[in-house]
Amino acid sequence: MKKLTQMATCLTLILAIMLALVPGRAQAQNGADDSLQHKQAVQRGTQAVIWGMPAVSMMDLRKSAQSQLGFTFNDIIYFSEPMVSRHGFLTANNDVPYVISVLNTKDGPVILDVPAASEKVIYFGSVIDAWQVPVTDVGPEGADKGKGGKYLFLPPGYEGEVPEGYLVQRPKTFNLYVGLRPVAVNGGTLEEAVTYAKQLKAYPLSEAENPKPGRYINAFPKTWNTLPQYDISFFEDLATVVNEEPVQEKDLVMMGMLPSIGIQKGGEFKPNEETKKALEQSLTLGYDLMQEYFETPGNALVNWWSDVHWQAPNFPKAQAEAGFPMVTKDELLLDKRAGGMYFWATFLPKHLGKGSFYLMGLRDKSGELFDGSSLYRLRVPKDVPAAQFWSAIVYSMKTKGFINNVSKVGLGSVQKADLKQNEDGTIDIYFGPKAPEGIESNWLPTGEDFFLIFRLYGPEKALFDKTWTLPDVEKVS
Repeated sequence: MKKLTQMATCLTLILAIMLALVPGRAQAQNGADDSLQHKQAVQRGTQAVIWGMPAVSMMDLRKSAQSQLGFTFNDIIYFSEPMVSRHGFLTANNDVPYVISVLNTKDGPVILDVPAASEKVIYFGSVIDAWQVPVTDVGPEGADKGKGGKYLFLPPGYEGEVPEGYLVQRPKTFNLYVGLRPVAVNGGTLEEAVTYAKQLKAYPLSEAENPKPGRYINAFPKTWNTLPQYDISFFEDLATVVNEEPVQEKDLVMMGMLPSIGIQKGGEFKPNEETKKALEQSLTLGYDLMQEYFETPGNALVNWWSDVHWQAPNFPKAQAEAGFPMVTKDELLLDKRAGGMYFWATFLPKHLGKGSFYLMGLRDKSGELFDGSSLYRLRVPKDVPAAQFWSAIVYSMKTKGFINNVSKVGLGSVQKADLKQNEDGTIDIYFGPKAPEGIESNWLPTGEDFFLIFRLYGPEKALFDKTWTLPDVEKVS
């Protein structure tokens, strides 16, 4: 009997060893993080982060407007002054105020009533869909040509009667995002721009004969953070978009992957703890991949000049001409859409105009990425080919928004009278955690890794034929 017991024990031990050698068996027993299901969730979650980036960015704008400003659909959010550090937006500017709204056509067509441009103020901006595909531009560059007009947005698949007299738009999503800048021209003032902004209206077509008074929210005094959050709320937002919007053919493959991470059309997003752990890894990996795409020359950005490190957005020419659908007859431009654009930007226009030009600065003269502990200097030439004005703005490399809790985020020719100038007319702007002594007026605070955007408003020929050059940023200490 004793020998039989010993034999049974030996057989049990041998069987355990054999099972442990079966592929995947030992991994599954070592914990959920090594299971095939976990690995699948990490992989598919990472691709969902990259795929969903443009939509989640807009959801964060909408959710934050509701929770932080008390916004409801068709309200008009305006800024009584240009944005400052407490306003969290992807690469927004601090030169002109903004006007923002969110429309929803689930219950029927919606009208955006745009005032005609005046001699002193015009609109620049666009209306985009839930995936940030431009629907129409507004203002002199848009369908109303600066004469004003009523844009009529129809729900996807709308088959009802379409009244005459409207600028009719047929977007592919129910939710629409309005991002406009009231720009003062011909000596116009900020006050005139803000007054013009409050003439914008949005209301249902059903109220066209007698619209209710609009609700206007001044966001400037508020702390409003719209920046994407790379936590589990990212997937919660993505699940909301999936449930709110029609599924488009270009997204069918991803729709087939989403159920494995708990997102499904018509279903509630309730991931278990193991799935949450996998998705947390997905968020880190997805962010890192988009960050690498943003930083690597030739991907999101390309050098504007061959001998300096300033870059320009690498917009695919065919996409720009087509209005940035970010899809071709052969593919959805997944990485170009995410890391190349919406990881760091929002509200692309339907048609690229000539009103402004962006030069992106990520590296100093030696080719090293800017860091938040060093002091840098940019020597702006005396004659910048910008008919209106130029500006240099600092952004957090981590969030792609303004650096938080700093006294100022940008400087430019608008502040020229307050800036110290060199004898030859050039202007030195400094970037660093502490102001150089005696040059505080020309300093922009950093304190964390950053990048720059040098904007030229009314860019002129010398920029485009490259007879003018913006020098590299130099590390001082």
